[in-house]
Amino acid sequence: MGESVELTVGGRVVRVTSPGKVYFPERGFTKLDLARYYLAVGEGALRALRDRPTTLERYPDGVEGESFFQKRAPKNLPEWIPTGRISFPSGRHADEICPTEPAAVVWAANLGSLTFHPWPVRRGDTEHPDELRIDLDPQPGTDYGDAVRAAGELCEVLDGLGLRGWPKTSGGRGLHIFVPIVPEWTFTQVRRSAIAIARELERRAPERVTTKWWKEERGQKIFVDYNQTARDRTIASAYSVRPRPHAPVSAPLRWDEVPDARPRDFDLATMPVRYRELGDVHADMDEHAFRLDAALELAARDEREHGLGDLPYPPEHPKMKGEPKRVQPSRAKK
Repeated sequence: MGESVELTVGGRVVRVTSPGKVYFPERGFTKLDLARYYLAVGEGALRALRDRPTTLERYPDGVEGESFFQKRAPKNLPEWIPTGRISFPSGRHADEICPTEPAAVVWAANLGSLTFHPWPVRRGDTEHPDELRIDLDPQPGTDYGDAVRAAGELCEVLDGLGLRGWPKTSGGRGLHIFVPIVPEWTFTQVRRSAIAIARELERRAPERVTTKWWKEERGQKIFVDYNQTARDRTIASAYSVRPRPHAPVSAPLRWDEVPDARPRDFDLATMPVRYRELGDVHADMDEHAFRLDAALELAARDEREHGLGDLPYPPEHPKMKGEPKRVQPSRAKK
């Protein structure tokens, strides 16, 4: 697999061990290709991760080998990579890496980190999210085109609430829309806002959009995964490589690109070219911070006028006050 290779990243030298190890057999991409990819898009990748506690999705033997999520910072963490302490719903906590320079991203890539999963908080305040993240997840029988249509309607919903989102491909068939917010609300309040937004989108397109948590109830629709805003749930960051054979990446997009984009066009080889030509198309995202007052008022109105309260949390999450029963509908009937 060859001797190690040293890459200069900013003012750091990062060593890549076993550079010839093949990570994506279908495409022939190696560990060194992965490290060079993150070097090429470094500033954009860092913009999405800066100061955020980040879980590493590691594939030390490539996409065909075993993988694991590393929440706690590795023991061999360099002293120049800071950490942030986050609390899980269980009450336990962990110190996760918080990248502050591109070298940290390349260093993690050397560990076999393909995908980065940042929390929607900064290490200075890990209790108040500064991003509201919306996951438009195509269900069986739907595809990216259906997600695009839902995203266009979502734009109108957000605009009506005084919000603006930045879209990116998921790296699969779906779309993620990130809304930068003032870090003033709790995880519970941000999730409540996401549910209200999802319900409004569902009202506008009930044949094509669903908020049903149970898969057996979703049908051939786009599922708005409101639980991606629950504490300890994360979404792959912009520029993250996804663990699929063709090495796709989660690609930041401008809104005018969304309808004609093809998720498979963005991968380990093509994204550096795009980045070199366009730069980070989400570079201005941190210049904005929106308020959730209108979204929270919509949630209150839904509950007051329509009796629409909370929705089920993920199965591993502790039972929350006001949450409906977590019973699969087909089993509940029995």
